[in-house]
Amino acid sequence: MHESFVLRAKTHGLLHAVTADDLAGFSKRLPQAQARWLERTGFAAKDGEFALIPDDTGGPPSAVLGLGQGRDTLAFASFAEKLPQGVYALGDVAPNVGGTNALIGWALGSYRFARYRKSKSAPPKLIAPKNADVAEASRIAHGIFLARDLINTPANDMGPAELAAAAKALAKQHGAKITVLEGATLEKKNFPLLIAVGKASPRGPRLIDLTWGNPRAPRVTLVGKGVCFDSGGLDLKPSSAMLTMKKDMGGAATVLGLAHMIMDAKLKLRLRVLIPAVENSVAGNAFRPGDVYPSRKGLSIEIGNTDAEGRLILADALSFADEEAPELLIDLATLTGAARSATGMELPPFFTDDETLAADFARAGLAANDPVWRLPLWRGYESALQSDIADLTNNPNYNLAGAITAGLFLNRFVEKSKSWLHIDIPGWNDRPRPGRRKGGEGNTARALYALLRARYA
Repeated sequence: MHESFVLRAKTHGLLHAVTADDLAGFSKRLPQAQARWLERTGFAAKDGEFALIPDDTGGPPSAVLGLGQGRDTLAFASFAEKLPQGVYALGDVAPNVGGTNALIGWALGSYRFARYRKSKSAPPKLIAPKNADVAEASRIAHGIFLARDLINTPANDMGPAELAAAAKALAKQHGAKITVLEGATLEKKNFPLLIAVGKASPRGPRLIDLTWGNPRAPRVTLVGKGVCFDSGGLDLKPSSAMLTMKKDMGGAATVLGLAHMIMDAKLKLRLRVLIPAVENSVAGNAFRPGDVYPSRKGLSIEIGNTDAEGRLILADALSFADEEAPELLIDLATLTGAARSATGMELPPFFTDDETLAADFARAGLAANDPVWRLPLWRGYESALQSDIADLTNNPNYNLAGAITAGLFLNRFVEKSKSWLHIDIPGWNDRPRPGRRKGGEGNTARALYALLRARYA
């Protein structure tokens, strides 16, 4: 059970959550004295509006949260973020934010990244309502917290080795198998692009390979981009662009958080998680613009820009994943600024040629309040990947549609998988919303979990 939940308590305050349309009806359901108090405060149930109502008998006060039109099913997180230490219970709550949604919202709102600065006060606790699935809310919260903690940890404490250690700890927790390839083994096992990107860092590259579940069950493989810090390489980023580059392993962090949800729920699938983990650094042996490298698949790649390194390491990992022809292959990556320009930080774009998968994923994202938006794998842009001297370039000769051309590049390394889904995530909240504090975020983990749970529960 999540640390912010309790099953019972003698003394507690009541938490109400009301839409603007239901405010009049809600006021009638309150004791008369409390309704008058709320009216005097000018409470209008606007989205995020918050008010305390004293208890006439001297007991703990109640709190009321405005839901506006009631679109945000995670709105209950505002209580966990605003209330002082204490124990609280659900009162009069709109259906779409009650039950399990209330627990998920509350848990996500309780998140603090406390590795370097401890919280001075204990968080409030919520009595779990009887109609809520405590186990489900807990596994989702713990998976998201794992992703957030990994992303929020700065690169000096989160390099390829530390990322591999986090994966090993997760594997041990769930009885999964894990191998980590590094050093000369990477060359022996044929991961040339992963080596090329990571060789300039004293913290060498790794390929993390975790497996769990019945080997005869449907095979689902998750691939997460694990660039623990991205300087841009010799095509150096400006300093302002490096400030949040600890999040460039957001794809890896998110697939680990998602893997926790899958394994904890014991979904009926055979899970594989592949993470190419590197640091893109600058040194005398760094890969250079104009270099040509082979890929695991055998396609030669001309390096047009060393800051387009994510697609290179993913190319080798996707090729490796594709070799066993999984039923579903999903990759997550903080891949392009073009994706942020297209859909912003709150609506990650995704790419697939599987129409059923696209519809199911979009629907799951809406249901989980973890929305996504489909962009096309427009084949008309394939010519932008052509190189004069190699099979492909990692720097398309077209200065538009960057998220699409990146997806097309990755698609060249997937052939045998029955279905493939590529998601270009930010790995970051750039502004706070209920349950989504500014900082690292496991974007689409809840949507993907909802998708996989519907298919493999």
